[in-house]
Amino acid sequence: MNDVQELVTRADEVAPEFAATSAAERRALLRGIADVMDAGADELVTIAGEETALPEARLRGELARTTWQLRKFGDAVVEGSYLEAVVDHADPSDVPPRPDLRRMLRPLGPVAMFAASNFPFAFSVAGGDTASALAAGCPVIVKAHSGHPRLSRRTAELVSAAVEAAGLPAGVFGLVEGFEQGLALVDAEPIEAVSFTGSVAGGRALLDRCTARPRPIPFFGELGSLNPVVVTAAADAARGDELAAGLAGSFQLGAGQFCTKPGLVLVPQGSRLIQELPAQVAEEEPTMLTERIAEGFATGRAAATAVDGVEVLAGGGGATAPTLLATDASVLLANAEVLLEEVFGPLTLLVRYADAAERESVLAELPGSLTATLHAEDSDDIDGLVDRLGRLAGRVLFAGWPTGVAVSWAQHHGGPWPATNTQHTSVGMTSIRRFLRPVAYQDAPERALPPELRDDNPLGIPRRVDGRLVPGA
Repeated sequence: MNDVQELVTRADEVAPEFAATSAAERRALLRGIADVMDAGADELVTIAGEETALPEARLRGELARTTWQLRKFGDAVVEGSYLEAVVDHADPSDVPPRPDLRRMLRPLGPVAMFAASNFPFAFSVAGGDTASALAAGCPVIVKAHSGHPRLSRRTAELVSAAVEAAGLPAGVFGLVEGFEQGLALVDAEPIEAVSFTGSVAGGRALLDRCTARPRPIPFFGELGSLNPVVVTAAADAARGDELAAGLAGSFQLGAGQFCTKPGLVLVPQGSRLIQELPAQVAEEEPTMLTERIAEGFATGRAAATAVDGVEVLAGGGGATAPTLLATDASVLLANAEVLLEEVFGPLTLLVRYADAAERESVLAELPGSLTATLHAEDSDDIDGLVDRLGRLAGRVLFAGWPTGVAVSWAQHHGGPWPATNTQHTSVGMTSIRRFLRPVAYQDAPERALPPELRDDNPLGIPRRVDGRLVPGA
């Protein structure tokens, strides 16, 4: 057997044992992973800096987010509401008569994770996908990203050490590298789901492969996103300079290599923001994470600037130079197939609109996004705008800028295609839902029920009992 087959077979063998672990045991595992990563922070940050060229402060902050995330998932498992436990006692008066029914979410089994390039900690080997799947009770096999191979291997060693220290079998976690190995992982029969963060093209190929299997499996992809921003005329007049500074920081943050980078900004004709922003575009050329990303940025920028009616307001001289483009709504609508393509990197497109009707015509053409941002004043009538933006994106912001994603119960990091291909979030506590499936037990004797569904609720988790929500102990 090759390495992929060995890892998948081992994961499949230990899946029932890992699924049967208690919430306390899984919390101990997640905390153990966080502890060893915190203890190895200096080494991990050094390796990450050498492979990605990201600054030390950014990497330390991302590592802290990653270990905090692991611990929060551990707490969520013990709290128990993620199980969506429901108890419906038998009721002969119901129509039709109801048997005793009890339902909760159970782990899927072995899952495959494809690490991302732009967050070498938070969306990589021990990132949110791995944390949420382990929290659910699913063995995880990670396909490392080629952009940071040494960091991936070292992180995997630490995770494996934490698995061993927790007294769990080695098959709970594994790592593979290479393009062909990634495809073999998707094809392996025991794999129950695939999670991916990356390009639309790459995600679409994996989605098709997941559905083409003899036994299709779920694919959870976080893909491309324009993250549109709407600035009303009142907001532009009141604080155009402030908005320009905020946008400059957001679209250039991390060399524009954030999945929530604002890539398209609707502004009124004669905008103050447009006047103020060019001076705040940096002249330095940042180092991109990989050569492939740098090439994609250059190609996308060239395609956008080749459109008649698109102006380069700042930057664009060097291969990776931050670039500010501007055009009119009519030009965008006539060239949507080019200008509505995400350019991953430090580029944003300002689109001037003449009135609310023209603004709406642009919004109607936009593809799905992870985020949509509205900057308005109290005097603005925004009801229709809020509804429109909510149909475009999974997170609607009313202040600030979309770069930066909190890890919380209320977070949603997903959106209509091509942002994601699923209604689930890939960030926050409810991302665990991707790796669980419901199982109902009918007229089961008490001894056959999981503890979470027994009448005495020994674990004290929140449940819905006979239609009413009952808080946990």
